Amino acid sequence: MEQLFANVNNVFAFVIPVSDFFWDFPTNIPFYKSIPVLGNFSLAVLLLLGAGLYFTIRTGFIQVTHFGRGVHILAHRKSGETGISPLAAFFLSSAMRVGPGNILGVTGAISVGGPGALFWMWVSATVGMATAYTEAVLAQIFKEKKKDEFVGGLPFYGRKLLGDAPMAGVALSVMYIVYAMCCIPAQGFNVVSSITQMGSLVVGAELPATGTFAYAAALAVIAFTAWIAFGGIKAVTKVTNGMVPVMAVLYMVIVLGLVVLNLDQLPYFFSAVFGGAFTPEAVFGGAFGLCIVQGVKRGLMSNEAGQGTITMAAACSDAKHPCEQGIVQAIGVFLDTHVICTLTGFVVIMAHLWTGPDGAAWLAMGKLPRFLNAAQALTPVASLDGIIAFFLTFCFCLFALTCLIGMISFSEIAANRISRSPSFINGVRILGIFIAAFGTICSLAGIDLGNLWSISDLGNILIVFANLPLLMIGAKYVLRATAHYKLEDGTSFSSQVIQWTQGTLWWDGHPEMHNDPEDPELEKKLEPAK
Repeated sequence: MEQLFANVNNVFAFVIPVSDFFWDFPTNIPFYKSIPVLGNFSLAVLLLLGAGLYFTIRTGFIQVTHFGRGVHILAHRKSGETGISPLAAFFLSSAMRVGPGNILGVTGAISVGGPGALFWMWVSATVGMATAYTEAVLAQIFKEKKKDEFVGGLPFYGRKLLGDAPMAGVALSVMYIVYAMCCIPAQGFNVVSSITQMGSLVVGAELPATGTFAYAAALAVIAFTAWIAFGGIKAVTKVTNGMVPVMAVLYMVIVLGLVVLNLDQLPYFFSAVFGGAFTPEAVFGGAFGLCIVQGVKRGLMSNEAGQGTITMAAACSDAKHPCEQGIVQAIGVFLDTHVICTLTGFVVIMAHLWTGPDGAAWLAMGKLPRFLNAAQALTPVASLDGIIAFFLTFCFCLFALTCLIGMISFSEIAANRISRSPSFINGVRILGIFIAAFGTICSLAGIDLGNLWSISDLGNILIVFANLPLLMIGAKYVLRATAHYKLEDGTSFSSQVIQWTQGTLWWDGHPEMHNDPEDPELEKKLEPAK
C-alpha cells in the first residue's frame, strides 16, 4: 500500500513547480521581486484585489450600502416552485466557503505574516465582497431551468459571454470538475482524521489511524456522501441548511466563550492586529510586504471571491432579481472572513504563544495542532481542555464535510453544461464519491499526498485566470442590472434591462415577467441610477 501511494506522489511531482510558477509569477523574477512591497504580490493576488476594488467603486460600494437589504432577503425571501430560497443558496455557498481553510489558512497566515495579516484579510474580504456580488449576479442573469431546479454558474455565464460558444462552456465545466476532484481527497482526509481525533479525545487515548474505529468512520463518511450526492441539489441543500448554521454557531459560541474568559487579552489582540498590519514583528520576518501578502492571499483564498467556484450556488436561488442573490453572496464573504476567520484570529493571537519560551516549538507544529494548542492556552480550567478541543475538532470536521459535499454537488451542476444525460450526471457523482474514498484511504494509511494536493492549487489558480476576464466582460451587464435594482420603480428584470440581444434569458419567460410590457422609457430611467 505504501508503495502505491509513493508511486502516486511521484506521478504528480511535476505539478508542484508548475503550480508554484503560476501562483508566484512574477515574484519569481528578480527585477520584480526587488520592488519594495509590490514585489511581494503575485499577479493572481493583484488581479483579485484589483478586481475587488474596481467592482466596489463601480457598484457604488453596494456590499456596504445594501448589506441590510441582504440580511432582510435572507430572513424573509422564500423559494417558489423552481429552485431554492436565497437563504438555502447562502447556506449552500457557505458550505464551500467556510472550510478547513478558515482554521488552517488563518493560523498559517498569522504564523507567517504575524497578527497584522488578519487586518489585511479584512481589507481584501471587504473589496472581495463586491467581486462575489458581481459573479453571483452573472450566475443569476444567465441561469437555466432544469426540471424543478436552476443550474448555472461559471460554465454557464462563461459560454454566454463568449458568444454562446458550446466549447467554452464545456471547457469551463471540465476545468471546474477537475479542480473539484483534485480538492475532494483532502476533504475526505480531513473528515476521517478529525473523526478519529474526536474518538481519541473521548476515550482518552490515541486511536490508531488504521484501527477499527478509523475504518468504520471512513465507511460511514463515504456512505453518507453517496446518499447525499445521489439526492440531487435539493437534497444537498437540506443537509447544508442544517450543518452550516450548527457549525457556524457552535464555532462562534466556543470562541466567543474563550474571548470572554480572556477579556484582559482583548486590548493586546487589537493592538497586535492594527499595529502588526504596518509594523510586523521580527519573529515573523518583520517584512511589511510579507504581512500584506499573507493577509490578502489567505483572505481571498478562504472566501473564494473571484474564483467562480461558488457561483453554482448563486444560480440555484429563486431570486426575484439577479442583484438580490449578488448581495446575499457578498454577505457570504463577510461571514467567512469577517466572522469565522476573525474568530480563529482571536484564538491564535490572544494566546500569542510565539512569545513564550516554547515559541519556536509552537511555530514548528502543524496548523491544526497549533490552533488547538492556542485554544488550550486560553482555557482557564484544565479539565475543560479536552471538551474544548473536541468541539473545535467537531467544527473542523463539519467544515471539511460540507466542502466535500459541496464540491461533488457543484461538479454535478457544472456537468449539466456538458450533458444532462442521467448516466453522465451519475458518472460525475460516482467519480466524486470514488475520489473521496481515495482521500479517506490516505487518512487510513497515515499518508499525506502533498504532491496530489498541489493539483488543487494549480486548478485554483487556473480558474482565477479564467474567471476574472469573464467578470470584466460581463461587468457592463452587472452594472446595468445594478442600476435597475437601485431604481426600485416596480419594473421586472428582463434582457431589456441589460440590453442583451444575443437570445432570450430565462428571466424573459419567467411567469412573473411574462405579462410585463416592455418599457420604452427604461433606458432613460436608468441613466440617473447608473
